[in-house]
Order: sequence, then structure tokens, then C-alpha cells
Amino acid sequence: MEHAIYLVTLVGTALVVAAAFSSLIAFRFGAPLLLLFLCIGLATGVDGLGIEFDNARLAYFAGSLALAIILFDSGFGTPLNALRQAAGPALSLATVGVLLTTGIFGVAAYYLLNLSWLESSLLGAAVASTDAAAVFFLLRAGEIHLRERVRSTLEVESGTNDPIAIFLTISLVEIIAAHANPEANVLATSLVIGFFINMGLGAIIGVLGGLAIVRLVERLNLDHGLLPIFVLTLSLMVFAAAGAVGGSGFLAVYLAGLVAGNSDIRAVTILKRFQDGMSWLAQIIMFLILGLFATPSQFPAILLPAILLGLFLIFVARPLAVWLCLMPFRLPRPEVAFVSWVGLRGAVSILLAITPLLGGLANGRLIFNVAFIIVLVSLVVQGWTVGPLARRLGLIVPARLGPLDKVELELPGSAHHELLAYRVAPGSPVARGERIPRWARPSLVLRDGRSMRFQDMGRLAAGDQVYIFVPDRYPRLLDKLFASRAVVDPEDADFFGAFAVDPARSAAELEAAYGPGLTEAEQKLTVAALVTERLGGQAEYADRVMIGPIELIVRDVDEKGRITGLGLSFEPTAPVARVPVFLSAGEIADRVAAFIRSWRKPAPGKVPQSEPDKMATSEPIAPKSASES
Repeated sequence: MEHAIYLVTLVGTALVVAAAFSSLIAFRFGAPLLLLFLCIGLATGVDGLGIEFDNARLAYFAGSLALAIILFDSGFGTPLNALRQAAGPALSLATVGVLLTTGIFGVAAYYLLNLSWLESSLLGAAVASTDAAAVFFLLRAGEIHLRERVRSTLEVESGTNDPIAIFLTISLVEIIAAHANPEANVLATSLVIGFFINMGLGAIIGVLGGLAIVRLVERLNLDHGLLPIFVLTLSLMVFAAAGAVGGSGFLAVYLAGLVAGNSDIRAVTILKRFQDGMSWLAQIIMFLILGLFATPSQFPAILLPAILLGLFLIFVARPLAVWLCLMPFRLPRPEVAFVSWVGLRGAVSILLAITPLLGGLANGRLIFNVAFIIVLVSLVVQGWTVGPLARRLGLIVPARLGPLDKVELELPGSAHHELLAYRVAPGSPVARGERIPRWARPSLVLRDGRSMRFQDMGRLAAGDQVYIFVPDRYPRLLDKLFASRAVVDPEDADFFGAFAVDPARSAAELEAAYGPGLTEAEQKLTVAALVTERLGGQAEYADRVMIGPIELIVRDVDEKGRITGLGLSFEPTAPVARVPVFLSAGEIADRVAAFIRSWRKPAPGKVPQSEPDKMATSEPIAPKSASES
């Protein structure tokens, strides 16, 4: 017995260590990290090293707890401005998108596999949610700076689509297990009612649980070593409480993290570091267990249809669902194309594919194996191409800041102030003599091993370590002061145009200088207001607007989304990706209107019978000569 304990501990820790080392390979070569974790699990399973693990309930239980930890950390790290920026598109993808993907994929599964309509829809629901953790790992590993709107949309979608896919999958499993064959309208009604009850209870308990976590952390003077464990335990209590009363525990734990992370919670730095480590551990354990649970020797029997379904999901079901969901939001076509491609399936899909086995369905193992192969296809095909596709579509923007060396230190007894340690980077504004703002209070400077008061140091030099007291919601200006200039690739050197333009200047000056053809109403606006209006009401860092012969580029925006810096270029300086599909509703309406106008326009040389006098008395319009032009 004692020997078995040591052996299990040795094997388990060895797998975790191997998975941790595999992350170095992923960082070095840009490989999908989840794929490496799954491969380690498969290599040590029954068809590899011979470790037998066939306990579906234990796998689902461990995977659910790991997913709850991951979702809480995801919500804790999602800022409210990202939620506001991408709430509409992301929630549309997380709700309607999951349903559309389930339906479209279910049709293909029905004809490629020997499954009923309900079982095909069940498989579709299992693979309908995305796994953004692998995507963002690839973005971080490749130092890819995506546009904020795209990144926020993918982050919020990944945190909110899992609960909906889980509800749909479990509901279909229960219906099939009960040997029920309800009519379509009865099934739809029961699912809609159950959905609102499940999500409503989960949302209420999640928000209340998040507020309770913040209140308890503030009221209880716990030791800093115990505080992160206390918060993590409370988050799992929120998850369990919501599930116990019939709500969505996964939605509840995500919202609890969102509420806690965007409040003035104490020891936020310690909590973030602890949760980051726990999230990594949860992902490793979750992926290894799911890899161990799979049996690769059963894959050849369904390999071809599973691969075809994986490709159908990548190239048809996901893009079509994303296009229909994002059509009303008038997003640029390259952004829609990227969101549709970055729909990687991962551990959640495999976890949901275990539920048919728990429900005792006759085709449960078939559904699990097909879902596992689909995840592998998704990771292999999409996981290696995220970075190159983002560059090809012109969604990569230069970093706002250069190298920045900053450490956040927690202040005992203070929930609203932080102590930040900055190392002065060469070429940074403070190294060039820029003053530190009044709201920041520098207290200590370390230089060449000596510590001195800031007032006695004089001008800061590169390499100095500066300790500064700041409010907890300090603006980004402080980071900008201590960061060196952002160094980008040579092809991005002119990304922001030939020279700067004052956003507060009148747009009439642009018309007078360059003649871009502005209307009288547009000439009354400021340049910033003109750009914001052309963008549809919301400007973002690195947005670009073509106005006649010039292009205006947003160099910077403040925390409220107001343009604070603009660049001007006489020709496009960013790659222009031609995406012939993914038209928005506005573009479709514009094209229909243009077609109607062209259809109603009389052919050259022909006079409509209804207006002979008008055309007869009209003077022909001669084209401008070259000199007149």
C-alpha cells in the first residue's frame, strides 16, 4: 500500500514536470501548448506506457474543478473596459454562435456518422465552445500585439461560451438518456426555459458571490500566505452553490472573478500571482487527465469522418456562425475573418464529450473519440497559424511601450495605494529628464548598490531602481515615463504616418491643405471627431481611416476612448488584406442600395419615356479637362 502511494505520486509529479518542461518547447517554436499536454497524456496512457485510466466520473470531476479555477482566473484578469468594448460581439458569439455552430455541425455529423439527430446535435454542442487559453499562449509566446478590439472579443467570448455549451450538452445527454424523442417545438421550449433558469441563477449567484468575496477579504485580516487560498476556496464555493441550486456554476465562477478582479480588493498583486500559478497547474492536470482517458487504438475506425468533421468545423461551421453573429456590428472584414479562424477547440470540448459516457449513452465512446480527434485537428491546423494569419490580415500593431521593468509590491494595511519599483530604461522619458507627476510620490532610489532619497539623487539615470507610492488605479502615464521607446520591425517603422496631427485642430484645415472632399458638416468637426465619426463612434489604438488622398492613424487614446494622438500618411502604410467574404449588414445594405441605384439609372443614350421634357432641356455635363482637374 505504501509502495503504491509513492509510485502514484512519482508518476503524477513526473507528468506535471514533463508538461511544465514542454512549455519551453512551445515558447521556443510557437507550438500549441495544449497539444503538447494532450500528447504527453496520450503517450503515457494505455496505448503508450500502459497507464490505465478509465474512470469517466473522476476525469469529469477533476476537469470540472480545473475549469472552474481557470474561469475564475480568466474573469479576475478581464478588465471592465475590455468587457464594455467587446460585450456585444462577444456575447453574440457566446450565445447565438454556440447554437449556430451546434446546428450547422450537427447536420454534417448526421450524414458522416451513424448517429441520430439528437446525438449529432450533442456532438455539435460538445465542440461548439472555443478554448482561448491556447490562443493567447501563442500570442504571448510570439510577442504578437493584437488590436484591442479583437483580443477583447476573443477573451470575453472564451469566458462566456463555456457555460452555454455545457448547459446545452448536459441537457441533450439527459434527453437522450431518458429515451425521449420530443417534438422540435417542445424540445426548443424546454431548452429555452431551462437555459434562462440555469444562466439566470448562475449570474445572480456569481455577482453576489463576487461581492461577498471582496467584502470578506476586506473585513478579515488574514495572513498574506493564507489569503489566496481563502479566495480560491470561496470561488469554488460559488461554483458549487450555483450548481447545487440548478444554476450554471461555470458562469457563476467566471462572474465572481470578474466582480472581484474589478473591485478594490486587498492584496490584488498577491492574488494575481497565486491564481496565475493555480491556473497553469489546473490546465496541466486537466489536459493530462483527458489525454490519459483517451484510447488512441480506437481512433482508426472513425479517423476519416472525424477528420472531415474537424475540417468542416474549421472552414464552414465556425466561420458561418461568426459571420452571422457579427454581421450587425459592422466590424472590418479582416477582424471577422480572424475571429472565425481563432476558434480553437480544446479541453472543454473533450471534457464535454465525457458526459455521454456518464449518461450511459450507447454511442458515448464514439462521440468522445470523434470529439478528441476534432480537437487534435483544430490544434494542428489552426494552432500553428494564428500568428502568421494575424500578420497577413494586418491586425498586428506596434507595442505601445518598449521594454519596461516594473515590480508591484503590496503595502500592508493599505487597499488603495501600491508601491511600484521601476528600473529606469535607457532612452525612457525619465532618463531624458522628464519629471514624475505630482500624484506619484518617489521615495527611494537605488544606484550602484547605494540607496538614497529621491530628492537627493538629482536627475535619474539609466539603471536606477526607483520606488514610488501611487494610487491603486494609477494611469498608464507612469509606465510610459519609465519605458524605453518601442522598437518595432523595420516594416513597421512608418506605421503611424509621416508626421503627427493635432487631434483638436479643425477638420476644415485638412480640407484646405489636402482637399480630401469633406462635407460641410464634417469640416465643422475637429480632426479627432472626424476620425471617430468615420470609425462608427469608437476609436481604438492603431485604427486607420482613409480620407481622399490621405490616411489618418490613431496613435493613442486615453482611458475614456478619446483620441489623444493622430498620425498622417499620404499612402497606406499598413498591409491591406483583401477578404472577399464576411460582409457586415451595413456593407450588404450599401451594396444593395448601390445595385438598386444602378438598376434604376437609365442606360447611356436612352431617355426614359416618363421624363422626355426634362432630359431634353438639360445641359450635358462635360468631363473636366486635365488642367481643370
